[in-house]
Amino acid sequence: MTTAHSTAARIAAGPLSNDGAPTAIEVRGLTKSFTPARRALDGVSLRIAPGEMVALIGPSGSGKSTLLRHFSGLTGADAGTEGGSVHVLGTPMQQDGRMARDARRMRGRIGFIFQQFNLVGRLSVLTNVLTGTLGRMPLWRSLPRRFPVEDQRQALAALARVGIPECAFQRASTLSGGQQQRAAIARALVQRAEIILADEPIASLDPASARRVMDTLADINRADGITVVVSLHQVSYARRYCPRTIALKAGRIVFDGPSDALSQEMLADIYGAELADITDDEVQEGQRRPPPPRGRRPTGAFAGAAV
Repeated sequence: MTTAHSTAARIAAGPLSNDGAPTAIEVRGLTKSFTPARRALDGVSLRIAPGEMVALIGPSGSGKSTLLRHFSGLTGADAGTEGGSVHVLGTPMQQDGRMARDARRMRGRIGFIFQQFNLVGRLSVLTNVLTGTLGRMPLWRSLPRRFPVEDQRQALAALARVGIPECAFQRASTLSGGQQQRAAIARALVQRAEIILADEPIASLDPASARRVMDTLADINRADGITVVVSLHQVSYARRYCPRTIALKAGRIVFDGPSDALSQEMLADIYGAELADITDDEVQEGQRRPPPPRGRRPTGAFAGAAV
């Protein structure tokens, strides 16, 4: 059985929330304060179903990156009784600022795509992709970077899938920004991630590279059933690629629903003076092309407003 098919089989049904609906990510009352006077997240609650492709949008400082880092257990919520909780794939990740005992193991089921790629420039692209296997490899084998032949084969297949097989033996530092981001996606595939979190993965890319990265994420979501949550600065990409959008403003959810329901008036209220900055003529031109097949549209408890 291939990696893609085995991953899809594991997440097809999905763990259940308390009301019996399948859930990949569930957040309740999440609060994070960086200073006593400023809450980066203010009582955020939401649920994301297995297989959804969801966009997080909002102005700078609205809490998008902070929320993604809480999903993955990279950041802890406020300590005490008002910090809230995060459950991932039916398992607690954190509660009131305290990480669960299994948080590190759970992170192995989550692929995180960073804006700045997080590749080791002096290593080959193939070796960077193979680091996705380290979470399931014995320490003695990982130290000299002796990867099994089967893992190497899967890494090469992942690079072919994201469209850069010819780059496998180049130093990562020689790749363009778009190629580096696709290598990071290949690493998540080799990791066998059941959820992919992408933090502004196209923010520093030209429009053509941005579309290739988003096409790749959409294909993984559609073909493998992997849940994808992506924070985006450009709203047109959210409309084109993600059936559902969650908008944050000042750490609170102000919209949660179908992406095509976002009106210009809503966006003006969400972004204020930043609205002009998110307009990109090249992206708008791309939006008029036929969109790729989308992931499953949320139903039931997952369609509409925030939980």
